[in-house]
Amino acid sequence: MTIRSMTGFARVRRQSPDGEAVITVKSVNHRGLDLHFQMPSALDPYETAMRGLVRKRMSRGHIEIRVQYHRNKAQAPLALNVALLDTYLDAFRQAGHRHSITSEPDLNAALRVPGMFEPTVEQEPEPEFQEFLVAMLEEALTELNLAREREGAETAAVLVERTKSIRGAVATVRDIRSRALPAFQQRLRERLAELLGGVSIEPQRLVQEAAILADKSDIGEEIARLEIHSEQLDQMLENGGEVGKKLDFLLQEMNREANTMLSKTNGIGEQGLSLTEVALGIKADIEKIREQSLNLE
Repeated sequence: MTIRSMTGFARVRRQSPDGEAVITVKSVNHRGLDLHFQMPSALDPYETAMRGLVRKRMSRGHIEIRVQYHRNKAQAPLALNVALLDTYLDAFRQAGHRHSITSEPDLNAALRVPGMFEPTVEQEPEPEFQEFLVAMLEEALTELNLAREREGAETAAVLVERTKSIRGAVATVRDIRSRALPAFQQRLRERLAELLGGVSIEPQRLVQEAAILADKSDIGEEIARLEIHSEQLDQMLENGGEVGKKLDFLLQEMNREANTMLSKTNGIGEQGLSLTEVALGIKADIEKIREQSLNLE
């Protein structure tokens, strides 16, 4: 399955027997599917069918669908542009008053003003017109999704490279940890000595406290989880489909592991500084992936 971006644009223009229709579809990122239609009120009866089609073809994004329909002048019934006529007459009277000229507007001259008569869409277009519009919208959505797939593929390629960077950094962390084990163990001994403080303690309690301190000092589990999560991230990108929300959850988990790793690297000398630097790089890559994944469906 392909990965789609939530950003795209498409326009389809078609001739009908008595006019021309234009459908424009634009999409941007959104947490859910948010549809907005802009079209003449005479086409409102067809919105339900058009909405149903969009919901079948798309799952996420802020989608704006604009429909324009222009009848052929020879066939289109004309309507007086009342707003334009009122504006013309008001301007005429205001100009006469301003310059103290007494005169009445010429209605014949007013009606010859460009745009005073406009072609209108019939209030109840033929039933076949719905099939015409839905077919146009289907074509526009196909074009839009192709554009979204192209951008999605480009984004996925960037994410794959970021994931490789994270895997490489995790491998570096594992190597540093293996060399830093003596420092981890020394810190554990110091904390145990501080805990005991010359006071006797039951062997079982000592084992429990040692286990707790070891867990708080070592980063082995965080390394293992980051390795697993990075493999899952790769698998999601390879499988494709609607990955946006899944990636968001997985990246939160990865960021949590990186933060825990950072909290455990203090006090072990030079190796700790190296671990901190690499862990910060992992967090930076995770954030870059998160930013780009927000635009994926």
